[in-house]
Amino acid sequence: MAIQTELLRLVELFQFPFMQRAVIGGVLTGLMGGMLGSFTILRQLSFFSDALGHSALLGISIGLLLGLNPSVVLLPFAVFFALGVTYLLERTQLWTDALLNIIYSSSLAIAIIALSFVGQYKGGINNLLFGDILAVQALDLGFSGVLLIICTLFIGLTLRTQMLLTLNEPLAIARGVSVSLHRTTFIVLLSLVVGVSIKAIGVLLVSAFVVIPACAARLLSRNFSSYVLISSGLGGLSAVLGMVLSASLNLPSGPSIVTTQLMIFLAALGWSRFY
Repeated sequence: MAIQTELLRLVELFQFPFMQRAVIGGVLTGLMGGMLGSFTILRQLSFFSDALGHSALLGISIGLLLGLNPSVVLLPFAVFFALGVTYLLERTQLWTDALLNIIYSSSLAIAIIALSFVGQYKGGINNLLFGDILAVQALDLGFSGVLLIICTLFIGLTLRTQMLLTLNEPLAIARGVSVSLHRTTFIVLLSLVVGVSIKAIGVLLVSAFVVIPACAARLLSRNFSSYVLISSGLGGLSAVLGMVLSASLNLPSGPSIVTTQLMIFLAALGWSRFY
């Protein structure tokens, strides 16, 4: 009886427009995160997405200081920051992880200092750090939908090239592939996906949104094409299950989704050991 009552409560809860927007937003960002994450981890860019997520707080702070909507500033900042980091990685002799650590730590420190001059932020610092998927609006869904289409077209039309760049970059160069163009396009798309995911997942957790479904898919897939599809599917599935967990137990949405992704990863790890 208690289970039936809880199910009825969940059904009623998901009839509210804000919950429907939250689920749709979670699925869209989950699909994109899983799709691009499948290439991100194989190209050893996991720490890059983490640095981008942490540094996004600086973009939000700049928007607040200028009296602008943080969402308007965040996406251009994410693209600019990603291109700037890529330039530094290609032009310096420093180790990648060391340079990324310097960048995201310093930008996070500057962002916190900047926020101290803003005063009381009505959105709440917890929403910035851990996300609030219930705050997703129709405009966010529209942009996420367009971005998902662009990501799908890019990956679908250049899948063989992306596979070659991921698995054997010297061979791609030898075959005349424009490595710089493809790398830059991928980085821009990744930065946009991270940017739109921050509202739902938060600055601190957005990297997991990209990395964990891809790692789980890597354990379950048999070939590269299925790997990309499974990673994308797990990203969307974890968003839905995470929202159900959040609504059932009245938990924060972002951490609930990432915790769900962790459980999926552990299940995939167990499956891969015995099958």
